[in-house]
Amino acid sequence: MSRREKQLKQDLVTQIRKGGGSFKKQDDYSRIMLRFAERLVELNIQISSVAQLKVRHIEMYMNSRGSDDVSKRTRQNEMSAIRAMLYQAGKHKLAAPDNERLNNKVLGIAGASRTGTKKSVSDERYDYILQQIEKKDEGVAAAVRLSRYLGLRNEEAIQSAKSLKTWLNALQRGDKSLKVIFGTKGGRARQTTIINREKVMDAVKRAVHYAQEHNGKVINKSDLKSAMDFYRNTLRTELTGGDETPHSLRYSYAEDAFNFHLSHGFNKEESLALTSMDLGHGDGRGTYIKNVYCQSIMD
Repeated sequence: MSRREKQLKQDLVTQIRKGGGSFKKQDDYSRIMLRFAERLVELNIQISSVAQLKVRHIEMYMNSRGSDDVSKRTRQNEMSAIRAMLYQAGKHKLAAPDNERLNNKVLGIAGASRTGTKKSVSDERYDYILQQIEKKDEGVAAAVRLSRYLGLRNEEAIQSAKSLKTWLNALQRGDKSLKVIFGTKGGRARQTTIINREKVMDAVKRAVHYAQEHNGKVINKSDLKSAMDFYRNTLRTELTGGDETPHSLRYSYAEDAFNFHLSHGFNKEESLALTSMDLGHGDGRGTYIKNVYCQSIMD
């Protein structure tokens, strides 16, 4: 890596982190900034700081990403990250969503559907993935079980070690839901419905046992970023990619939750709202849950 590229990466990441946000958002946006810098170098754009960025540099990057066969939604997310970085750097005109050359319509990324592109994993597929993961790392396997049966995001599963004993007590009391506190999006705690008590109890007990022998952690790494990277990379070795990702475990939980609520007397709209709350999206995102998480089981 050249000195110029290293300086550019550092500046881009520094600017994007000024905006704050959850760990996941900062991590996702930082990775986009690193990809942005690397591609600018490939395009022979010789700059070393955000101050040197010009409209044409961003145009060239977005055009090149269109040639990479990545989805329109992915490119929209990347442009959102770039705008956030530009805003933090004081380049407000470039950051404006209605910039005459850098708006989504002109860039060819307007109007992407929010219909989900990922899929859930069947019970048979999940069992196979878990068996393979168990051979590689028991901590990752513990996090996978928690994610599958409680609908946890990656960071929530990793940070669940802080709540495991509380969850075990709640399960033993017969509680119908567990409170997810650590690693949540925007720091918003939520109650997650226990769908399969036997599976959840097994997952929590196994995670408690593992954490007790590994420094109180589900993923035994020195810091959260290292743990996140290790978890994702280990899990991805057993996933097909594309429509099957670590997030697919949450999709499987969502389908179970929706059917659970339906079976307990709630109508479809109510069940979608309840599932949305289980996942931490609030009660007003029923349509989103229908189109993204539960689209494969909708009539």
